[in-house]
Amino acid sequence: MTKVDIISGFLGAGKTTLIKKLLSEVFAGEKLVLIENEFGEVSVDGGFLKESGIEVSELSSGCICCTLVGDFTEALGKVYEQYKPTRILIEPSGVAKLSDVIAAVGDAVKAVPELELNSFVTVVDAVKAKSYMKNIPEFYNNQIQSAGSIILSRTQKLSQEKLEAVAALIREQNPNTVILTTAWDQLEGKTILSAIEGTAMSEQIRELVEEAHEHHHHHHHDHDHEHHHGDEDHEGEEHHHHHHDHGPGCTCGCHDHDHEHEHHHHHHDADERFSSWGKETPKPFSPTDIETILTALDSGEYGEIFRAKGIVPDGEGGWLEFDFVPGETELREGKPDYTGRLCVIGGKLDEHKLETLFGL
Repeated sequence: MTKVDIISGFLGAGKTTLIKKLLSEVFAGEKLVLIENEFGEVSVDGGFLKESGIEVSELSSGCICCTLVGDFTEALGKVYEQYKPTRILIEPSGVAKLSDVIAAVGDAVKAVPELELNSFVTVVDAVKAKSYMKNIPEFYNNQIQSAGSIILSRTQKLSQEKLEAVAALIREQNPNTVILTTAWDQLEGKTILSAIEGTAMSEQIRELVEEAHEHHHHHHHDHDHEHHHGDEDHEGEEHHHHHHDHGPGCTCGCHDHDHEHEHHHHHHDADERFSSWGKETPKPFSPTDIETILTALDSGEYGEIFRAKGIVPDGEGGWLEFDFVPGETELREGKPDYTGRLCVIGGKLDEHKLETLFGL
């Protein structure tokens, strides 16, 4: 059997970091395929993960929920047929509803009997959880409520009292889940995996799958999609799904600047709450340039920034990778990429000001 594991989490929570840790410490030697469903025009993470020798199938700029519901079964079937992997990791977009992803994978598993849904975990930033649970509950709380296990990131930045308070807030949303609260650098990958997979086999997990499935189909039973994706081959290519027709009940939360969607029936979907700005550029940036830009993103002047990331040349033969979540930035040396790439995700983004900020 091929195990299918879903690793979800809000923007900047640390999903990719967790995946890298598991790849290096416990999945080495496994025949593994990673499927990403990124929200945003420029996918940055794919390049990082390809360094690990992992096959990346990116569904960039796609319609998140509709992509999963419409052709995800076929995509998973093709992945299985071509690679015959022992494990498939699915990293949904940070603004995908985990309940929708579980339901879509459930459909795929029924269609491809060699697949089994092994686990679904949500990575939660312990520092920002309280704020996000209050301010963006429609996405954030769904990921917590639907998780078979929850892995807290950045717990070392909290006092014991605040850590316990965060765990209590999560328990209110999901009373029976396993919550990993120990800092990652103190844990071996196999310890994390055993906690994730231990919950996966419980009756509670199977019940959650059925609940998510029923909930999903209740909302999507009259959800008529026509997919004109042209090339349905998802292996290692970017797909931009520019011709997706949305039915009146569509709750896909897609965001695609290349054509207009009329979402008169949407209320709290990803395309209304979040937008993304992305650029590819050969322009070099010094470490000081990037630090100044990331500091400015915290000012509120450019919109409500939840996440920024990128890889750029430094003008001296090297490359810089950067990550930003509110109040925290990371800048490190990177490996050369085919061109510089920038991506900013947030609410009410001022794209003109962002272009000016980055000097583009």
